[in-house]
Amino acid sequence: RIAVNHELEELALGLAAAETVLKEGGRLVVVSFHSLEDRIVKRFLAQRSKPAANPSRHAPGRAAAAWSFRSLPGSNVVPSEAELRRNPRARSARLRAAERTGAAPMPLDMAALGVPVLSDVYGVNS
Repeated sequence: RIAVNHELEELALGLAAAETVLKEGGRLVVVSFHSLEDRIVKRFLAQRSKPAANPSRHAPGRAAAAWSFRSLPGSNVVPSEAELRRNPRARSARLRAAERTGAAPMPLDMAALGVPVLSDVYGVNS
C-alpha cells in the first residue's frame, strides 16, 4: 500500500509544502504511525532545526538565519502507558513538532530524508 500510494513521497512533499506556507511562529505538528514515516519527519526537522548545541567545538556552526524551524521542547512524544492500555493501536504513534522561523524554505532532498524509491524496490510502476 505504501508503495502503490507513494505515501512516503507524499509525506515529504507535504512537509516541504508546510514549510513553504507556514508563517513565522507557525507550528508544524506531525503524528506518524510507521517507523519509515517517523524517520522522514525526524530527518526533515533535524535538517531544518537548530540543534541544542554545535556537535563539534572545532566545526563552525550554521548561520542562525539558515534554520527554517526551531525545535520545541518535548516535541518527541510517544503514548503513555495509560494511553496504551486504553488504545493499544497507539503503540507506534509518535508526535513531533517545530516552530517556523523567518528563514527561507530549504530545498527538498528526498534522498537525504531517506525516502526510499519503493517503486524500484517492489517493481511497482508509477
